[in-house]
Amino acid sequence: MKNGKLFDVIIIGAGPIGINCALEAKKKKLSYLVIEKGPLVNSLYNYPANMQFFSTSEKLELDNIPFISKDPKPSKQEALEYYRRIAVSNGLNINLFEKVLSVDQIKNFKVTTDTCSYHAKNIIVSTGFYDLPNKMNVKGEELPKLTHYYNDPHLYAFQNVAVIGASNSAVDAALEIYRKGGHVTMIIRGDSIGDRVKYWVKPDIENRIKEGSIKAYYNSEVKEILEDNIVINHGGKIIKIANNFVVALTGYRPDFSFLKSMGVELVGEKQIPTYNDTTMETNVKGLYLAGVICGGLETHKWFIENSRVHASQIMNTIAP
Repeated sequence: MKNGKLFDVIIIGAGPIGINCALEAKKKKLSYLVIEKGPLVNSLYNYPANMQFFSTSEKLELDNIPFISKDPKPSKQEALEYYRRIAVSNGLNINLFEKVLSVDQIKNFKVTTDTCSYHAKNIIVSTGFYDLPNKMNVKGEELPKLTHYYNDPHLYAFQNVAVIGASNSAVDAALEIYRKGGHVTMIIRGDSIGDRVKYWVKPDIENRIKEGSIKAYYNSEVKEILEDNIVINHGGKIIKIANNFVVALTGYRPDFSFLKSMGVELVGEKQIPTYNDTTMETNVKGLYLAGVICGGLETHKWFIENSRVHASQIMNTIAP
């Protein structure tokens, strides 16, 4: 299949939506290949260990394949197992741990990876947004005490931990670390916890802040990170806080440079890719987008449950 065969479609990204695109390609009897730079459903794999989805299991299902969960909202581990079983039972053609370096178009598309090259009539980009964190661009951000990814709270037991942000991920991290004995301080740019925080979690964090179990500095931003402290601007006042770890959950963004390198036009401050919302084809003929990447910096706009339909939209365009 390498270095020669012309595929009907190459799918970049083996997340849930990339897998769904492969299922639809198989139904249409198209030759296809999925290329993923990491493990299967790489983004989900890198989510926090104790994460639960917003959505109920039936809204995460692909191709009407039942997703059975012990709770109404499935866990990360249940999702990993579900999507793995779909890939295995359907014999999907997926190359893992292979990074796409470039996509060039002459007559057809040439996809060059870190191991070889492929050719395809059509390309689907379904790469999500979890790989590139939004940096704070402050001195000390490169220190090993800081991470833009949160996994397990046990690491932070009995430590002074600054959690940057007020989104779902920041709130979940703050609560979990607090309950494992960490001394949590939240640094929040706005004047309240985020509006999109899960409704069953928001009262918990607000009550923990109110009672003083978790310290919160609203209307604040990080100015500098030091070995044993973190310096913040709190409403115009500079404050130095004792600190062992910084968990900077300031959001993530798609790889816009990759989209631009393929000729995809990005519009406005939110860098929304140009595409037809019926066919999902971009301004580059034969190049399609699927999943959360369609939202540009509006990473809250597309989820598994509302972007599953992209796969059938694309395949019905490629092979009507």
